[in-house]
Amino acid sequence: MTVASQLEPLVRTLVPGGLPISIKAWDGSTLGPGDAAATVVINSPAALRRLMWAPNELGLGRAYVAGDLDIEGDVYAALTIRDGVAAHDEPARVGGDRRGWIAAIAAARRVRALGRPLPPPKEEVHLSGRRHSKERDAAAVAHHYDVGNDFYRLVLGPTLTYSCAYFETPDTPLDDAQTAKYDLICRKLALEPGMRLLDVGCGWGGMVLHAAEHYGVTAVGVTLSRQQQELAAKRVAEAGLDGRVDVRLQDYRDIDDGPYDAISSIGMFEHVGLVMLGKYVACLFELLRPEGRLLNHAISRPATPGKPKFDRHSFIERYVFPDGELHEVGAVVSAMQEQGFEVRDVESLREHYAATLRQWVANLEAHWDDAVAIAGEARARIWKLYMAASAVHFAANRTNLHQVLGVKPTDDGRSGMALTREAFIGPVVAGIRSGRGRGRATTRRT
Repeated sequence: MTVASQLEPLVRTLVPGGLPISIKAWDGSTLGPGDAAATVVINSPAALRRLMWAPNELGLGRAYVAGDLDIEGDVYAALTIRDGVAAHDEPARVGGDRRGWIAAIAAARRVRALGRPLPPPKEEVHLSGRRHSKERDAAAVAHHYDVGNDFYRLVLGPTLTYSCAYFETPDTPLDDAQTAKYDLICRKLALEPGMRLLDVGCGWGGMVLHAAEHYGVTAVGVTLSRQQQELAAKRVAEAGLDGRVDVRLQDYRDIDDGPYDAISSIGMFEHVGLVMLGKYVACLFELLRPEGRLLNHAISRPATPGKPKFDRHSFIERYVFPDGELHEVGAVVSAMQEQGFEVRDVESLREHYAATLRQWVANLEAHWDDAVAIAGEARARIWKLYMAASAVHFAANRTNLHQVLGVKPTDDGRSGMALTREAFIGPVVAGIRSGRGRGRATTRRT
């Protein structure tokens, strides 16, 4: 009797909706459609033991990171199994089919998959201290971003930009799309020569470098990642922008050298947390001059009343973005307006992020051996799984990405905004290539 045939009751219980892919057991036997686009390979009974104790995405993630599971074929097709796995705390409480679980446990016993819970892979993180304190936020950022600059260069490409790109066409190269994203933000902020820009969560310096080079601003970028800060400072020096661009290892709560003419926050907001939302926005409001603009570029979640604030079964929470929190865009708009901002523009870039993530996955797959040599196989597996799953979520509208533009009005209500959105639209990358980026399509503020 093959392992696959013995596992059928267990698989039927764990994936009650039926297999959308094929499964191959360690003896080579298979379950599921023969023409499936992807195959999940069960390398050992340990994978099943992990799923028995955590029959949800966390159990699947632990098995994949540990190498107990592999994926052959289309990784995006393979991830459809995640939707079929029951998301419950423990087998005894899954559904109401007690007979199904009795059969499943018997199947697991036959293939020696029963036993005490296995320890999670060492890459699983459990932070200590008060959530969203400065110390814990720094630890969370270090866990994610201090994987190695060389690793991120392989995944992200030469721009070292770790946020949603902006594709003018489906065939736009990733580097051009990242340049277009920076240009879009610069135009929304109406940057002009001589202005002072703050970029909160500056990463490896992409935004401050672009704004200084193409829009003539002086810029400050802040990050909590030492590895990011060191490389960003090196890139500033190599670009000949010392004296015009300053990259600091600094918490946003410690910035005290305002006022700034404009503030960008690109892919950092997810780390702030609901309890700190008001304080975060208030800090940025105080750092802006009247008529100054804030562009908040952040992943958001659909409005789901009653959804738990933190999902303890989340693979991303345990392995990728500890303490990360996504907010519904309406809550973001309300928080900005409650702190004094006038929100003037909201734009969704959801499809753009799905395309960005697919290109990052392709980069990782193309440089897999180098990525493993730099960061280790487990870390490379984590990043592949999280980026591919995120691409699926964006494409399915389970996750979104919004740019929210706010302005700090003067005491008498002036915004300095143009009457129309004309400054935001038009060709982007072509303008940069022809050298027309600086000041192009911006509106002088009075």
